[in-house]
Amino acid sequence: MRIAAMILPLLLAGCATAGMEPLPPPSATYRALGTEPFWSMTIADGRMTYAAADGLGFSVPAPARRPDQNGYRYETRRLTLAITHRQCSDGMSDRTYPDTVTAIVDGRSLRGCGGAPTAPANLAGTTWSMVAIDGDAVSGDTYALRFTADRIGGRAGCNSFGGTYRVEGDRLIPGPLISTRMACLDGDRMTHERNAMRVLGGPVRIGHPDGDTMVLSGNGGEIRLRRAI
Repeated sequence: MRIAAMILPLLLAGCATAGMEPLPPPSATYRALGTEPFWSMTIADGRMTYAAADGLGFSVPAPARRPDQNGYRYETRRLTLAITHRQCSDGMSDRTYPDTVTAIVDGRSLRGCGGAPTAPANLAGTTWSMVAIDGDAVSGDTYALRFTADRIGGRAGCNSFGGTYRVEGDRLIPGPLISTRMACLDGDRMTHERNAMRVLGGPVRIGHPDGDTMVLSGNGGEIRLRRAI
């Protein structure tokens, strides 16, 4: 009898949750967006926040999510977000997202994409901003990397550089890179450039912590980049 009394609550709990997706941890953040017109919605810290292109928007308490067809939905009187686990493109860039979403804002239906953007299938046609070189934070137009179908180019603080490249698995293999020879008065920029060119001087490993972040590591250094908007 004692064993049965211990097992029964567990069985009841299992029945109560059968068929339902586990809820994300309280700290998890979910983002959705659309482009025609532009809008965004963020679910975080117990709130659903909607923003329009003109900067106007509002926030409501986030309800518990409910299972829906191949996904789930958050539904309130003013805001509803229906999430379907089907790959989605934002229609304005080459970004893809794991979810297709429908937002209902004060009765108006808007379509878009949701979840963290996935890593690009290939580098061709992508542009990246360098955010750190060997752990040193960097920013600005002089820290960028661009890829076409077979060429790589950019700047790492001072001079422009470019050349061919190829990708084999998770490795980026730049060809010989040709750089301009302009001297920069800023010593930090010259150091960044020297370190970045060392990394790009041979095969490096490509890592994607998330769809908008790329890490190139090898040759004794590391370049961290973010997808350019």
